Formats: sequence, C-alpha cells, structure tokens
Amino acid sequence: MVFPTQPNPAAGAVQPVLSATAPAGGPPPHAPAPVAAVRVATAGEALFDLIEEADGRLRPCAGGAVYNLTRALGLQGVGTTYLNPLSADLLGRRLADGLHGAGVRLAHPAPVQAPSALALATLDAEGKASYSFYRDGVADRQVTAESLNAACAALPGLQVVATGCLALVAQDAGIYQPWLAAQRAAGRLVVVDANLRLSAVDDAPAYRANVMAALQQAHLIKVSDDDLEALAVPGANALERARTLQQHTSAQWLALTLGPAGAWLLQRDGVALHAQEAAPLAVVDTVGAGDCFLAGLVTALLAGPERGEDALASRPGGLTTLLGPDRLRRVLQHALASASHCVEQAGCTPPRYADVQQRLGSRPRVAAPQG
Repeated sequence: MVFPTQPNPAAGAVQPVLSATAPAGGPPPHAPAPVAAVRVATAGEALFDLIEEADGRLRPCAGGAVYNLTRALGLQGVGTTYLNPLSADLLGRRLADGLHGAGVRLAHPAPVQAPSALALATLDAEGKASYSFYRDGVADRQVTAESLNAACAALPGLQVVATGCLALVAQDAGIYQPWLAAQRAAGRLVVVDANLRLSAVDDAPAYRANVMAALQQAHLIKVSDDDLEALAVPGANALERARTLQQHTSAQWLALTLGPAGAWLLQRDGVALHAQEAAPLAVVDTVGAGDCFLAGLVTALLAGPERGEDALASRPGGLTTLLGPDRLRRVLQHALASASHCVEQAGCTPPRYADVQQRLGSRPRVAAPQG
C-alpha cells in the first residue's frame, strides 16, 4: 500500500571538496573483532560521508546506513557477511578495512573498478544530519538479485537478511525486491530499515512505493518519525502512524525511533514498549544512531545461551516467534543503549557488545507493556 502524499523535491546537489587536512575515515582504534559464524547477511550501500565542519572543511567518515549496520553487527559479535562489492579505490579499501576490523566477511573479497559512493552530510544545531548523494555507477550497486541469492545460498548457517535506505531506491527495485522475496521464502528473518533519503532521488512517489513494497517482505521493520512523515502514513502522531504502518504489513515487529524521545517496539500481538534514556545525552551528532539501534535490536533477538538468553531459533516458530514482555524489554533496552553510545561519539562509532552491557548498568526507562 502506498500512502498518498505531495511530492517532495530532492535537495539540490553540492559538489564536495575534500580538505587535504581532514582526518581520514577508517576502522575504529580497536583490535580487529573475531570473525564469528555467519548468521546475518546485509545488502545495500557503502559510502563515505563527507561531514561539514564549522570551519567549512569536510571530515570523511566511512558510512552508509547498511554499511554502518553491518559494522555495528560485527562489533557486537554477530557473525555477518556484507553482500555488495567494494571499490578498488582508496575509499573502497578503507571501507573494506572498516568491515574487516569489525569481524565482517565480504561476499566479494575482490574489489571492483567502479568508484566508491559519496554523501555530503550537513549537521544542524542538534547534530542531525541531512545528505546529498553521489551514487551513479558506484561499486556497491554492481550486484544483481541472482548474485545476492547465490551468496546467501552459500551461507548454510544464515538466519537473517537485512537491507534498507538507499537500497530501496526505485531504480534498484529489480535487485532487492526479488532477493527479499526469495530470502523470506527460504525461511530467513527479513529486516528492512525504511530510512528514507528523499534527497537521493528524482522520483519521490516511486521511491515511496518501492519502500512500501520492501516493507511488505519484512518480519522486522525500523522507521523513524521522519520516515513516517516521508511515507505520509496517516495518524495523529508518530505512534499512531507506526501502528497504521504495521497493520498494512505482515511484520512481527516494528521499531519506531524518536530521537531524544526514545523509541517504541511494537509487536504483532499488540504489545508495545517505550524506552527513553533517564537523563539527556551529551550528543555530538546523530550520524549512524539509527543504524546502531537496529544492530542492537538484531543482536538482542539473536542472543542465545552464551549471552544469558534462550535461543529463539530453536523454538518451534524460529526467529519469528513472538516474544514475551521481558524478552521484548531487553531487546529494546539493548537497542537504545547501542544508539546512545553512538550519539555521544563523532560520526558513526558503533559500540562493542561489552560497551552496551556496561551502559545497561544504568538502564534506560522502559514503560509497562501496552496492548
């Protein structure tokens, strides 16, 4: 279902100029994370954010929503494979270094000759980013539905596939829509982050329609309040819009992020939880916060006995089994703590699992179940 809306023209493009003195983006200053058995495969954009500083210089940071999610999963100890190719250029090598440093495997270890994508990010007074994208003919788009499905078929322990954001532009519908349908049919948990970037497209209605089609394949959806407005989902407030969106899909769970106002996690049976940090955070910027939030959700869903939880995959309904309120609460807490860690750092700096557990020593507020 596509919710009717007025067209929203794409933001004007600005040619980025990279300062020679800007710090290089790359892997975090940690020892490489161990490579775990692959349980998650991600597909979508990997690019370099050029973040405008107060003095006009551009600070390069490895990014892209799917790339950030992939690194964040790896750093939390979730075995993850990134399905798209990376460029042989300098930026592509740094993107690959960032994934290797997080313990992520590459489905295409050999780089391609197409260039890396770029995004020019401008921060407002609250640290919230807006973007202009440069993605024609870039490396991460050198894929097909057949190549994605073949890469997943080669991963016998694969349980979850995840995508979203720029992978959902209408021009790439022939790549990601058949792949999502095939992976859902294969019994894998499908995760889709709406994460709309209207400035990346010329045809906003087609983009919205393609996002809605992808959400129909998802077991787990993540949206922000801004996403719901961009999709023109009806409702008096963000929570009502989120409920409406879930009702128009078959998703078991829908996560709604609200920035400083925390997040909701809605379950298909009507149970809903809200979480919010007990005190205001020292926000540096919000780059990658939603990606770290989603990584925290997936990490907590996949947690098994080694992390003090029962393994959902071993239940009769598998990973799509509805959760009890206590488990749902822990999943939301872990996701919120993952995002909170990120916003207190510059750029997308995902936490390791131990960082999240340490932060959870002072738990965020979680409301009683509703439904």
